[in-house]
Amino acid sequence: MRIIRSCNRRVILFLFLWFSVIYWGSAGVCGALEPQQILVIANKNAAKSVGLAKYYVEKRGVPEKNLLVLWLPDAEWCSREAYDRKAAARVREHLRKEDLVGKIRCLVTVYGVPLKVQPTAMTSEERKQVEDSTKRLRALREQVKSIKDKNDNKLKGLKDEIDALQKRISALTRSDERSSLDSELALVLEENYSLAGWIPNPYFIGFGDRHSGIAKEKVLLVSRLDGPTEETVKRVIDESLETEKRGLTGKAYFDARQPRPPEENKGKTGYALYDRSIHRAADLVKKSGRMPVFVNDGQELFQPGECPDAALYCGWYSLARYVAAFKWRPGSVGYHIASSECQTLKRKDSQVWCKRMLEEGVAATLGPVGEPYVGAFPVPEMFFGLLVDGSWTLAECYALSQPFWSWQMVLVGDPLYRPFQKRN
Repeated sequence: MRIIRSCNRRVILFLFLWFSVIYWGSAGVCGALEPQQILVIANKNAAKSVGLAKYYVEKRGVPEKNLLVLWLPDAEWCSREAYDRKAAARVREHLRKEDLVGKIRCLVTVYGVPLKVQPTAMTSEERKQVEDSTKRLRALREQVKSIKDKNDNKLKGLKDEIDALQKRISALTRSDERSSLDSELALVLEENYSLAGWIPNPYFIGFGDRHSGIAKEKVLLVSRLDGPTEETVKRVIDESLETEKRGLTGKAYFDARQPRPPEENKGKTGYALYDRSIHRAADLVKKSGRMPVFVNDGQELFQPGECPDAALYCGWYSLARYVAAFKWRPGSVGYHIASSECQTLKRKDSQVWCKRMLEEGVAATLGPVGEPYVGAFPVPEMFFGLLVDGSWTLAECYALSQPFWSWQMVLVGDPLYRPFQKRN
């Protein structure tokens, strides 16, 4: 996973100003989310999707007019054209027709709705340029391999040309337009915005009033009820409702990669910042008194069987290799910080963390469908601090703690889920 983009280094220094409870209260997500504020989206072209959407609507008491059935590709990805015409346009049309604009705060995509949106299609001329550039790139790499002397003057020139070609191919293929469908849907009320890269999330409490993104009133929260099987989705719905009645119990596990960094390094960005945040998340859960907290600060991850009664989890970094360390409690919530851990929820042989955690019993998780850069993940201390406070639903905790829309991240879980009751 790449370190955070340089354009985000400036604002990331403000991430930890969120501790003020007063600011939480004015963060712009006026909790807690209610069933009538949700629009549930199903795919008529995918088996089980509509049935699961109706199951959720009935269980949560969502109004019938708040169920929208679309006709989308039955796959985990869709083209940009299909998204624009068959998803975004239909959602806007439904909200206006049913007089739901300003009343709906959250969209819920259901099993069968594609995970990913592809970039805008290339023209025939652009495809030819990519083909030519790719051939040239292969030839240059072969030349680099043939040079044995690393001090050869030609080597730098070849590497510079390779770098330029890679950037050209990326621009032609519009690779930075790839995103999760859910992250695009968050901006469905804003019809004109740049598809290149990310859009700052105005709800993110680390930005405060400094974001330069779309206005809050044009942004919707988004969550997904999805998983490897229909049974997984029903379990997530049922466990979320049952856990709310008694409260989530068990143990919290936080897997940092090093001991807590010294406070004088608190201005660090990227990996150091997120490692520190994992430690601070552990502190907040411990301070809440909700459950026992265990922190692993070594280079080796929690190993198989080491985490019984797991209720909360955050850690890193095992790329697309789930480690079966956990016996998950019903209603458990957790995520693993690594690239592309939500690239699929269906492929049988995949070991990505989101899919495997859902298979093993987690009720809510999150992750990216592609390379997100580390600074695009929800900040652990924000997400878990909000969650254990008990004032906000899962969808609100996610929206307040993650920095960007029109990007890679996906939240999987019941958006109304509140595993902890607010304490007075």
